[in-house]
Amino acid sequence: MTSEMTARTLRLLSLLQTRREWSGTDLAERLEVTVRTVRRDMDRLRHLGYPVESARGHAGGYRLASGTDLPPLLLEDDEAVAVAVALSTAAGGLTGIEETALRALAKLEQVLPRRLRGRVTALQSSLTGIAWETRGPRADPALLAALATACRDHEVVAFDYTTRQDATAARRAEPCHLVASGDLWYLLAHDTERSDWRLFRLDRISRPTPTGRRVPPRPVPGDDPAAFVAARLSAAPTRHRALATLRAPADRVRARTRGLAGRVRPLDADTCLVDASDDSLTRIAQTLAGLGSDWAYTLDADPDVLDHLHATARRLLHAAGHSNRPDEARF
Repeated sequence: MTSEMTARTLRLLSLLQTRREWSGTDLAERLEVTVRTVRRDMDRLRHLGYPVESARGHAGGYRLASGTDLPPLLLEDDEAVAVAVALSTAAGGLTGIEETALRALAKLEQVLPRRLRGRVTALQSSLTGIAWETRGPRADPALLAALATACRDHEVVAFDYTTRQDATAARRAEPCHLVASGDLWYLLAHDTERSDWRLFRLDRISRPTPTGRRVPPRPVPGDDPAAFVAARLSAAPTRHRALATLRAPADRVRARTRGLAGRVRPLDADTCLVDASDDSLTRIAQTLAGLGSDWAYTLDADPDVLDHLHATARRLLHAAGHSNRPDEARF
């Protein structure tokens, strides 16, 4: 095998790993060879142990199938750096993945070229984060991967889903997108029985089962899955109501309150409404406190919300009154 042939075969393998299926014509154009040469290169990959599947005919194509062993992956320089940095900061919102990510990172760093190790080291030494202890729900990486595959393949999935009222029922849906919001992951899918879009929290999904039935891709209303999910979350019913009317333009409030974009609604050019409603009284207090002191606002809230805010304010004032001097406060 000549060096040119080896380079072309590696390039072919890299292309197969970027798309689910390629036509012989597309591959020939990318590699600047004939379709016959592509067929010979495919045979070489099979001989090397790569499970390449092909379909003959006018609409035929090639795909890298799953085998008994994970074949080597070919990464571009930027892809290798991105994977290394992602692995080093993995496990946000997931459970049980920390040790696995470190093992994978060790394998990757062992084979990184010297020119890339410096870039990875610089990024890792410059990036840091605060790992707050959390008792909130965390997604299962295996479930995340299974649903991601179903989204990619447009395959209907059956699963059990537990509602906020602790009732569990069987569901069937067309997975479309996975969206992270804070510490939670959501599956945006089209419910086949209800013929409507639904959001499913991953920590409430169990026993996902691929059905083998594939459907055409279904466009999300508005063509923006994240915005669609944000709008659904902001409109979802909550246990505690809290609406703040701010004397500030909606655009300025959105720019300064991260994560509240879908909850800020303009009333006029100089006033907006912030929906701070939530299932948690503590989170409502945090949201209102995050609005800052630059903007005056009035609050329309349930009595239990007002009671919680008054109690919180009293505790803060009591703590401030027992501080000897402002410069003696400890953080």
